[in-house]
Amino acid sequence: MLRKIVRKLRRRKASSDSSGSIVRDDLEFSIDKPVQITEDRIIIQKEKISESLPVLNEIAGKIEEHIPHRKITQLNWNGPIMEIEGYFYLENVPMTNEDLVKKRLILLSTSGLKVSIPLQDVLVKDIKTKDSIDNKYSWAGFRSKVNFATITSHNRPLPEEDYRLFLELDVHVLGDKVYKKSFPLGNIEHFLDNGFHSAKMEYFTAKKEMKYNLLATYDLPLKTLKITSSKLKDLDPSLMGLDADLKQRGIVYRIVYKWCFSLTYKFCKLLPLQTRKIIFASDSRSEMSGNFQFVYDELLRRDLNYDYHLLLKKGVDEKKNYREIFSLAYHLATAKFIILDDFYPMIYPLTIRKNAELIQLWHAVGAFKTFGFSRLGRPGGPSPKSKNHRNYTKAIVSSQNVAKHYAEGFGIDLENVIPTGIPRTDVFFDKAYQEEVRNNLNEEFPFLKGKKVITFAPTFRGNGQMSAHYPMEVLNLEKLYNELKDEYVFLFKIHPFVKNEFSIPYQFSDFFYDFSSYREINDLLFITDILITDYSSVCFEYALLNKPMIFFAYDVEEYVRTRDFYYDYHSFIPGPLAKTTERMIDIIQKEDFKMEKIEPFVKYFFDDIDGKSSERVVEQLIINNFNELN
Repeated sequence: MLRKIVRKLRRRKASSDSSGSIVRDDLEFSIDKPVQITEDRIIIQKEKISESLPVLNEIAGKIEEHIPHRKITQLNWNGPIMEIEGYFYLENVPMTNEDLVKKRLILLSTSGLKVSIPLQDVLVKDIKTKDSIDNKYSWAGFRSKVNFATITSHNRPLPEEDYRLFLELDVHVLGDKVYKKSFPLGNIEHFLDNGFHSAKMEYFTAKKEMKYNLLATYDLPLKTLKITSSKLKDLDPSLMGLDADLKQRGIVYRIVYKWCFSLTYKFCKLLPLQTRKIIFASDSRSEMSGNFQFVYDELLRRDLNYDYHLLLKKGVDEKKNYREIFSLAYHLATAKFIILDDFYPMIYPLTIRKNAELIQLWHAVGAFKTFGFSRLGRPGGPSPKSKNHRNYTKAIVSSQNVAKHYAEGFGIDLENVIPTGIPRTDVFFDKAYQEEVRNNLNEEFPFLKGKKVITFAPTFRGNGQMSAHYPMEVLNLEKLYNELKDEYVFLFKIHPFVKNEFSIPYQFSDFFYDFSSYREINDLLFITDILITDYSSVCFEYALLNKPMIFFAYDVEEYVRTRDFYYDYHSFIPGPLAKTTERMIDIIQKEDFKMEKIEPFVKYFFDDIDGKSSERVVEQLIINNFNELN
């Protein structure tokens, strides 16, 4: 009889495998297939019979020796993030020692995937319940926050499937045995508004852009929560990027872009060097602003007889026409001074001619998260053979203390990194300019008047522009609104690289405002009363105003592991760390901003606090260099 059952199980397994089941090699969290549940049958694998019994017992309603008691006391949603709290214990099995108790949330899919999520054990007295529970079950409580958008080991969304949720409990009784029980969540329908909850889940890398829909409903027959993950989009964004567009433009354009540009540059290097020509070249801005604007204005103020050329593009994916390609090659080959402000891929393969200067006015201030060649061997880091950044003849920094980090990041000699200060920080010492900005912004945006301003300016997640995103679901907008709306307004300044969609819910539109398209973040800082950031260099500029900051770093452990910092994060940040919205709100309401950390922070990362960085750049890197040549 057993052999017949085994043969049937094998045939069903073979049938299931041949019907298009997908092997999910990307899932490295706890997965098992003890049982497969379909609409009309239950399939058990031979080697998983014992592990299948708890689930089968629940489905069959079998009453065991130790009666389970469980209740979900809270179940809240914020996008794809679920917060769950409750208790779970077995009658007459004591739970007085936390070390001997383990609880898990089990997601069991219709195809048999078993996803195990550890729950935090908490004391029953800390759970919001009016139920009377004996002290011998003191560690029966649990809570957890589950982000279904980053649930896999690769931080991908929950795979496309239908899942039912179960609670699983292990209790070790010393000198006795291990008691194990799985049980459905129970009737949680009242936690779902209108009977369901839905949210979007997104995932971005340089070669993968995916979007899922998450739907949570109540499974009446099993009396538990049903989670459905449906894939909406799966594409390779690189096929839509620069290389893809080059291919679409045909072989002639590719030859001009990659080969004729280089040959034209080499030919034009034979022409005389134009010692008064200064080029401002950027592939990240279409107008003069930031460090460019301050250096340019300082040059004009001095009424110097230079020949200026502004070669600006909004982004690296904004294509240059044939005329622009050949013109760029000519100007780069004949200019005495070439000034950059960001990443500029076309220039890195070139050999800068003798007596010419390639000056990087890097947009960031100070040194925070590792970048460039400091990330060799790390995810998203450059190849050791990369030519990016290596041909700078000069780069500026805010302090001699960080010069070594920029030399390493750019792959250039330390002597070529000059602590002039950062030109665009000069406005932090110009009181008249700050007052003008505040007046203009208050006039343009009347909702700013009479309220304190919180500006949320995080850096993006991902390894670069192609994979840049920010998971907005980590913010609980409803809690922020309810707790802070009377006294504050909340401005979003999201990094321009971020690709995932974000819209402010209409019911919160009198508190949250999206300023992401506002180009110059420094101007926003002058009207900001509290800055919330994470790993962005904006904290350096804001520190010059000696105003409070909060570092909302919900993923700091992951960031340290994959990206890392030049300094220990906890001792570095000039303000409190918050990993949750609740903690952020608590800091604001208690005004616990750790202001004493700001002054030593400024002294370390700024050599000169005088508002004359633009003057030093012009004098040390341009005028003095020009005089040496003559």
